[in-house]
Amino acid sequence: MSNLYVREGISSVQPPLSQAVGYIVVVAIGVIIALVMMLITKVLKKTTGEDNKKTEMFMTANRTVRTGLTASASWLWSTALLGSSFVGYDYGVAGPFWFAAGCSPMIVFFALLGISCKRKIPEAHTSLEVVRIRYGRVAHVVFMILCLVNNIFACANMLLGAAAVITAVTGMHIIAATFLLPVGVTVYTFVGGIKATFLTDYFHTAIIMIIACYFSVKAFSIEEVGSVGNLFELVQAAAQRHPVSGNQDGTYLTMTSKGAILFGILHTLGNFGLVIMDTSYFIKAFSASPAAVVPGYTIGGIAYFAIPWGLGTVMSSIALGLENQPNFPTFPRRMTTSEVSGGLVLPYAAITMAGKGGAAAVLLMTFMACTSTLSAQVIAVSSILSFDVYREYFKKKATDRDLIRSSHFGVIFFAAFSAGFSTMLHYVGIDLGWTLYMLGVVTCPGIFPMIFTILWKRQSKAAAILSPVLGLATGLAVWLGTASHFGGEVSVASTGEVLPCLYGTVASCMSPIIYSVLITLVRPQNYNWDDFKKEKLALEKIESDLTTVHHDHVPQAGNESLEDGGHGPESKELKRWGRIAAVWAAATFFGHWVIWPLPMFGSRYIFGKRFYTAWVVVAIIWLWLSMLVAIFYPIFDGGIQQIRDVYRGLRGRDNIAGTVASQEKGGTSASPSAGSISDATRTGDVQEIKG
Repeated sequence: MSNLYVREGISSVQPPLSQAVGYIVVVAIGVIIALVMMLITKVLKKTTGEDNKKTEMFMTANRTVRTGLTASASWLWSTALLGSSFVGYDYGVAGPFWFAAGCSPMIVFFALLGISCKRKIPEAHTSLEVVRIRYGRVAHVVFMILCLVNNIFACANMLLGAAAVITAVTGMHIIAATFLLPVGVTVYTFVGGIKATFLTDYFHTAIIMIIACYFSVKAFSIEEVGSVGNLFELVQAAAQRHPVSGNQDGTYLTMTSKGAILFGILHTLGNFGLVIMDTSYFIKAFSASPAAVVPGYTIGGIAYFAIPWGLGTVMSSIALGLENQPNFPTFPRRMTTSEVSGGLVLPYAAITMAGKGGAAAVLLMTFMACTSTLSAQVIAVSSILSFDVYREYFKKKATDRDLIRSSHFGVIFFAAFSAGFSTMLHYVGIDLGWTLYMLGVVTCPGIFPMIFTILWKRQSKAAAILSPVLGLATGLAVWLGTASHFGGEVSVASTGEVLPCLYGTVASCMSPIIYSVLITLVRPQNYNWDDFKKEKLALEKIESDLTTVHHDHVPQAGNESLEDGGHGPESKELKRWGRIAAVWAAATFFGHWVIWPLPMFGSRYIFGKRFYTAWVVVAIIWLWLSMLVAIFYPIFDGGIQQIRDVYRGLRGRDNIAGTVASQEKGGTSASPSAGSISDATRTGDVQEIKG
């Protein structure tokens, strides 16, 4: 891995918790969550008409998810919790900052792509449908492979880190953890679809944020630390014992860190690929109501920044400062390279602070983060297999039942495949650190061809097909070539170093821009965006507010539908949201990547006690505010209304399922919008988007 200093030796740390605790969390809690989600799904069907036997509900939640749930979607990868702490341990305060800066702007930028898709192709279910309609089947297959590779490595990245942590704190066999983690995810995703993913994301995010905030307070209440100022002195002393190569004066307390900024570039590009090529981000954008896409992704991205920054800074500082104390798990030795790269900085710091309670908290946090994001990945791959494979190449006129069946197969297949693939990586010596560094090599080639597909009408078919393929070949060649050059051989160790991964990722990301532009110049396309709307994709009617309904909609006088070619009032409003998204994306990137860190990097500034105290306090305040937003915003933004609707339905008043049955007996097919809340809530969305 990216060794700043080699720490040899093998792990001899005894797990603080028993294997039984590991199995209880991974299996029992996973099954309980799955059963609760099955019950919620059944209740919502009875009281609000949310029928998961309908494809539009299963895959897009009838396109009516509100801002609160959208903002609390699957940002909290277990990789962020574990990775931000281990780069903080390696590079100091610069590590968690660059980890956060490599994630947050990408989530905010995606708001622009999401709202553009909402405006141009409102009936889509996956990003691959957009590619197929514009460029045909060859491009469709190329991007399908790229997206599936992205999902496979993303899942492996999460499972490797999560399984290593579970094994470290409970002694549970790492392969058992790898295969059992997806079990509960498979069950509730199988039954509840994308709505179950949104709801479990909310529940898991709330628990993770509460634990993270607990750690941010607990760190300064233990006798060895006591205050932020004392923690500063402990980290300063750690730098005297183990100076950091490439950091200003060898200190952990500076943003002038060569290793950290190289990691920042690598991580930013890699996450750019993870976001753009992850169909789950598009599915959640298609699932959100029009007024929720931009604010949801923007709020989610900005709130997310605090988690790797705040948690990573505090926990890595604790690990560095207390590593020479008798209560640190590895005392009297330092953590080994494999322990750091395996993501064990966070659990070891938690054990030092809170003993078995800290280990249990990290176990629960890791489990929640891993299963939450696994659910999104599973539903993404199942959507590809159902809409982009089964519906397109096997059964054009597939019914709801056909597509749901294929989606169920996709859920089970990918959950099993991802566990098997992660196991294979483990046995060849690959861990969280290796996948975190090399991820961009395979996820980045499709970034700009995909962006151009959605935003640039000139990109040609040949450019869309050839540029990502050539970009991937370029990236792999550069990655393996530089690994051989710097490491003397092509091996797991040499290919996991920072420089080969950085060069390979930059080549994978940037070369497709050149390829696409040059190929397009030969014979540019002039695509008409309105052509997207000529193909029927949704299995049910899309109203003028871009939500799915189960009844025939008759536009009222003066109400312009989406079939007007995209020139109605809704289209103008979506264009306005697009401009807002572009401004927020640019501001977030320049704020997190230029205005804030680069002056500190260039000035070679070393943190003093006051500045470090302010740095940590601001990070913790941001973390707590993010927790409040993640927990309470979804409740007030439609949650109370949905609870009220469910209560009224269970009491027999306004029972939607009963209304549907009576209307069907009367010869009409009627069911209300089965969206994120109810008809009343959806009407609120319509009023909101119309200004």
